[in-house]
Amino acid sequence: MYKKILSADIIIPVYNEEACLQKNVLILHGYLSKVADFSWNIIIADNASSDNTPKIAAALSAKYNGVKYMHIPVKGRGHALRAAFLKSGADIVCYMDVDLSTNIRYLKLLIEGIACGFDISIGSRLMQASRIKRSLKREIVSRIYNSIIKLLFFNKFSDAQCGFKAMRNDVARHLIPMIKNNNWFFDTELLLLAEYYKYRIFEVPVEWIEDIKTKVHITKTVIEDILGLLRMRFTIHKNKMP
Repeated sequence: MYKKILSADIIIPVYNEEACLQKNVLILHGYLSKVADFSWNIIIADNASSDNTPKIAAALSAKYNGVKYMHIPVKGRGHALRAAFLKSGADIVCYMDVDLSTNIRYLKLLIEGIACGFDISIGSRLMQASRIKRSLKREIVSRIYNSIIKLLFFNKFSDAQCGFKAMRNDVARHLIPMIKNNNWFFDTELLLLAEYYKYRIFEVPVEWIEDIKTKVHITKTVIEDILGLLRMRFTIHKNKMP
């Protein structure tokens, strides 16, 4: 079943990204200008940056049609995504990382998944067709983490944490207010909620290159993720979902 997509908001959560923000937003802007057959906006969702990110984002918004800037006064990637999702009036809301670790040519596949009738589309670095370049340490951590999720929840999706996702606006408005985490566990919690409520998830193989300058602190993130999984397991097991 094909559904006509009229509009999409592509959200880019940022925190202190002055080094790459302008270059990568313009790459994305150029790509969408060439391939999109729907109206679109790039939403730069800044969560309390302390460098020149706000100034650069505001300048991009003023100069380029289709670029919008949102300032969220608190740190936390989830805060930025939550605010941008719930403000959006587009048919589809997407998000991706500002470093463009995921090749943007796969964005079209994400949106086509929704057009074909799925509720959520996600990039997966663990599909056989995906092409990935990252350190052995991060590869092992990722595979162990996703294996733990399957042991606890018997979920169908393969990659919980790829920052490359899209969903229908009504799905976002249902799920986002229920997400408790405002950091890196946000992605996992979103997908676990989606499966609990039986939303259809479409997985897209991607080309992904690790950003060696990533701000993700692996040890801290692993602890946060494990605690989040235990919280979600207890909540779902006890049927305490809203």
